[in-house]
Formats: sequence, structure tokens, C-alpha cells
Amino acid sequence: MLVTCAGILVADMIASDLPRISEPGEVVFTERPIELHIGGHAANVSVDLIKLGLKRSEVSAVGAVGEDALGRFIEETLEQYGVLCHLQKIRRTGTSKDMILVVKGQDRRYHVDIGANWHLDLHHLKRVLEEERPRIFYLGGAGFLGRLDERLGEILSEAKALGCLTFLDPVAPYRHGWDIFVPALEWADAFHCNNIEAERITGSSEPREAARLLINWGAKLAVITLGERGLIAATKDAVFEMPAFKVPVVDPTGAGDAFCSGVIRGLVKEMEPKRKTRNIASLEDDVLTGILLEGEAAGAACVTMVGTTTGVSRDRVDALIKEQGSTVLKNVCVKRAC
Repeated sequence: MLVTCAGILVADMIASDLPRISEPGEVVFTERPIELHIGGHAANVSVDLIKLGLKRSEVSAVGAVGEDALGRFIEETLEQYGVLCHLQKIRRTGTSKDMILVVKGQDRRYHVDIGANWHLDLHHLKRVLEEERPRIFYLGGAGFLGRLDERLGEILSEAKALGCLTFLDPVAPYRHGWDIFVPALEWADAFHCNNIEAERITGSSEPREAARLLINWGAKLAVITLGERGLIAATKDAVFEMPAFKVPVVDPTGAGDAFCSGVIRGLVKEMEPKRKTRNIASLEDDVLTGILLEGEAAGAACVTMVGTTTGVSRDRVDALIKEQGSTVLKNVCVKRAC
């Protein structure tokens, strides 16, 4: 397997382009239909990777759903895209659901039912990893995974022992503190979070400082996405500041997952000529900025349409890079570590 995507699976109910949030007892009519989409990091990244050009036989998803209609919806949608599914069916609870409200010009408001995600079994995940031995192992939505969250370091270290390049992407932790992620950083080749999550994890409100702390704690590449302000990325040798693509924002849901899929696609392209896993820390500056550019373009494409994966495609990402890529790259700032 080329990429195994493990983590949370969610059925997203998205009300986008809202004029405002209703007052208690008030009715606010939506200008766009309220839509049902697949969601959750494992679903979004696996689908995005295929939409960005990976083959159907090269991407799998590992997660937990309920034995219900929404669980079947997620599984059938993944299979339609060609994602190989390793889904646990949990009887004692339903599929996770997320009610997402998006007011014009504002960030998303999430209302999450953790559901089956809380019961994803560690041994099930390890079995899949042992069978597939992927070149890249992506674990997304850590923080919603119950007891599995307490063993993130163990999971990533075992993936590393199998020869995988590891990618960790957390969310706000449920029933755990933000420090739950720190012990796993030693085994994370790449770590992605947004600026709010970075501050919660590191205690620093300054993204550059937060990125350096994540590197000091073990991550080989730390990327903090900043929405319309672009991103900050760090390795042990340098800090990279990259501005954002300029696109009309319809629904920012799934932008972080799309970014991760673009980065993974960029890493795959870099690994392909030599057919072996590269050390992220050894990538040349221009190679790494090219990978980050692919991620930013995928995230930008995502926000232009409703849904976590709707706007992501190879053609749309390539068009953004052709139109704006050179401008973005000209404004990248690289500062060498002291």
C-alpha cells in the first residue's frame, strides 16, 4: 500500500453561507441547501488523495463507524472513490456526526457526536498496518480516538519500524488534555495543526515559536496552517513562512485535511523516483516549499465549494498553482535555524 489513512470518520451535515446564527426560538432560512457529506480526517484525506491522482489500489482508510445508515453511507462513498476500506462496525454506538454551521465571512462552528470513533481498536489498526506496510501512514483526528489516543507514540513507533513515513494530524482532544500529543512527536515525521491547536499544545501564541517547540519535542517537520495568512513550517534547520493562495471562500470545512492530502501527494512524487521513503528532514528547501505549495493549493481548492472533498481535484489544484504558484513562491521566507 502506498498510503494508509487512519483516524476519525464522520457524517457531516453542513449549513453553509448562513447570514447569521439564529437566536433561541428564531428561524433562519439557508440560502444554500443543507448538505450531507463524508467527513473526518481518514475519509477526507483518503478521498482527496485519489482525487489528486493516486490510484485506487494505492490508498486505504482505517476507522470505526456504527451499524447504521450513516456508516453505510461513509463506507459506500469511500468505496465509490476506490478507497480500500478497513472499517470496524461498532454495535453499541452510532456513526459519528458533525453539525457544521458556516456563517458568511466566519470560520466554521462544529457540533460533534464522537460516536464510533471513540471505540476504534488498537489491535485492528495494528493488523492493517502489518498487512499493508504503507510507505506513508497518516493518522488524523487523534484526540477523538479514546484509549487509542493514549498510545499514539506506540502506534507511530511501530509504523516507523515497518518502514513507514509517519504523519500525525490532531484535533481538539475529547476527555484528554492537549499534552496527550506531545509524547508521540518523537515518532512523527510530519505533524500538522492549525494556529489555535498549536497554541493549545505548546502554550505559545506565536506560530513561529510554537513550530520550533514542536520540532524541539521531536517532530521532523511541523506545519501550522494559518488560514488566509498562509502557513508556518519548521524543520530542525529552518523556518518557512508561506503566504496563502487567494480564492473565494464558500466553505472552509475540510481545508486542513485537503492541505495534508496535498502534502502527502507531494511527498509521494518526491519518493517515486527512488522508490523508497525519504527523510523529510533532509529535503532541500526548494523541494519542501514545492510540497507545501501543493498542500496549500489543495486546501485553497477545497474552500471554494461546499463539503470536505468537493472542491479538490487534480485539475483545480494544477490551475491554482499555474495561476498563483509563482507569486506565492516569490513571497516565501526561509530563515535558517541558529
